[in-house]
Amino acid sequence: MQLHKNTICIHAGMEPDPTTGAIMTPIYQTSTYVQAAPATHKGYEYARSQNPTRTALEAALAALEHGQYGLAFSSGVAATDAVIKLLSPGDEVIAANDMYGGTYRLFTKVFAKFGIQFTYVDTTDVQNIANAITAKTKLLWIETPTNPLMNITDIAAVASIAKQHGVLLCVDNTFASPYLQNPLTLGADIVMHSATKYLGGHSDVIQGALVVNDAALREQLYFIQKSCGAVPGPQDCFLVLRGIKTLHVRMQRHCENGATIAHWLRNNPKVGKVYWPGFEDNAGYTTAKKQMHGFGGMISFELKNDSVEEAKRVLSSTHLFSLAESLGGVESLINHPATMTHASIPREERLKNGLSDALIRLSVGIEDVNDLIADLEKAIG
Repeated sequence: MQLHKNTICIHAGMEPDPTTGAIMTPIYQTSTYVQAAPATHKGYEYARSQNPTRTALEAALAALEHGQYGLAFSSGVAATDAVIKLLSPGDEVIAANDMYGGTYRLFTKVFAKFGIQFTYVDTTDVQNIANAITAKTKLLWIETPTNPLMNITDIAAVASIAKQHGVLLCVDNTFASPYLQNPLTLGADIVMHSATKYLGGHSDVIQGALVVNDAALREQLYFIQKSCGAVPGPQDCFLVLRGIKTLHVRMQRHCENGATIAHWLRNNPKVGKVYWPGFEDNAGYTTAKKQMHGFGGMISFELKNDSVEEAKRVLSSTHLFSLAESLGGVESLINHPATMTHASIPREERLKNGLSDALIRLSVGIEDVNDLIADLEKAIG
């Protein structure tokens, strides 16, 4: 029976505990497992390689993304790290020029010195990707919507290019979540999530995830997962499993609140440009509407006077919007990308890609939207 998304969120990967009937997967807080004889066991040998709580989570992640295989990691960056470890010195990655600063830092400061080459292009025009591909290209890495400018890339079009050239396509789906977008169904090879964000949903866990359909690719990534050891503990897996159960209702409210606040900001005379893919005149609107099931709760904006000092005043003046890193939790957050999430990207690169020093990013939570608007109104003045 084909289940709907709302039902999948509740039941994905979940079976009553066979010993007690517990409806929630237990937290298997163990490092090792007793074997009946050498190499004779119940599918579990050592907790870095397998853990029943993690197994349940990985099954849930796969179901949410309409994939076959899920792998959980200790953070989103650890999941990204595993994907790049599929490559060899001399291989090239073509990546979006607007991306999370931690991903950029990992690429440029860690893997570049091992001989992996990185080329950054504006992926909103897929022809830029096609033009950049060389014989050395092995991986395309995109975010959509992007962090923090909310740019939209046509996943199906990029997947077509990837298959034409025999390269892998990985999509960072963190901003959309599996509830709003499923890149594997559009032709991507790998989906990456910072499960810290919408999947966990409560700002109480750090975790990452990969989902794939190809069995051989899964085995490669699993080998990296168990060999390098960046795995989440069972308590963290339990928290993300619990978070997933309310993903659908949370995302519905994130989308509702996000749309209301995006339009309020656009109508505010003290606000300049508002970055949100749900505006019909947004360059990525048609593509977003085609590949997403909603426009999410992430918004960026600039004040009309484009003053960095004024932006910092607003950032420090909200009450319900907490000034903090991260996103995707039930509570609303406000962020200054230039000094926080994207500080690792050189200023000249940020400015070239359209990320101004005065940009403000919002992660709109699930509070009453009228209270959130009142908070922003008081801060903006």
